[in-house]
Amino acid sequence: MKKLIAIVSIVTIVIATTSCSIFKAVTSNTTIQANDSFVLGDNIHGQFSVKLKNVSKNAVTVYHAPIGGGKHTFETVQPNQTAKVKVEPNTALVVENKSYDVATVDLLVKGDIGLSMGYKN
Repeated sequence: MKKLIAIVSIVTIVIATTSCSIFKAVTSNTTIQANDSFVLGDNIHGQFSVKLKNVSKNAVTVYHAPIGGGKHTFETVQPNQTAKVKVEPNTALVVENKSYDVATVDLLVKGDIGLSMGYKN
């Protein structure tokens, strides 16, 4: 009986751990200095998605940047606008602030959340 309880406990823990990994998410209120960019996922990783709301007074540009080089899928996000972006594995999402004012975005990241985060100008 003790072996059965131990096995059921282990199976329950494994199922709970595995199923919870599906629901991993990160929220962030991110500030981007004038003429600067925020880079999310400039490392080896799986697919992730981002719900981004521009809460600043100027537009920001969002694009994909594969870690092997290049840029694609450009989108301009106006103030108070929300964009939903799916990002391929091993591709960074860049949020670029081309204005002379500080920009702020709210981010909800789902999927692979083992992502590097940093700034570049």
